[in-house]
Amino acid sequence: MTQPNPNPNPNVGQPGQPRQLRLEMPNNLNATYSNAVMVSHTHSEVIMDFIQVLPNDPRARIQTRIVMTPANAKSFLDALKTNLERFEEKHGEISMPPKPISLADQLFGGIKTDESESESHG
Repeated sequence: MTQPNPNPNPNVGQPGQPRQLRLEMPNNLNATYSNAVMVSHTHSEVIMDFIQVLPNDPRARIQTRIVMTPANAKSFLDALKTNLERFEEKHGEISMPPKPISLADQLFGGIKTDESESESHG
C-alpha cells in the first residue's frame, strides 16, 4: 500500500531541484502608478517608498512601501536591469531627463576657490 504524498509540490525541499511556484493574481488587484521612489535602508532591510508626484500639486504622495532583505533587493535590481535591457533591445534606448542640480551644487556651486581662480587666470 502506497502512502499519499503529504507535500503537494514534490520539488519543494529537495536539494538541487528548482523551486516551482504557482503565481496567483487576485481578480481585484489594483495597479498603482508611481513616478518617483525613495530608497532607504537599515542593517537588515531595504525600504522603497513608491511616490506619485502630479503636476500642479505640491504634494508628493507615498503610494506603496516595499520592504525587502538586502539580498532580495539585489535580486530585484538584477531582474529590473535585465528587463530594462530587453526593453531597450526591442524599443530603443530609454532617454533620461537631465539630473537635477544637487542641493550642495545649488548652495556652493557658484563659489570660486583660490584654486579655480588661479586655473582660470593661468
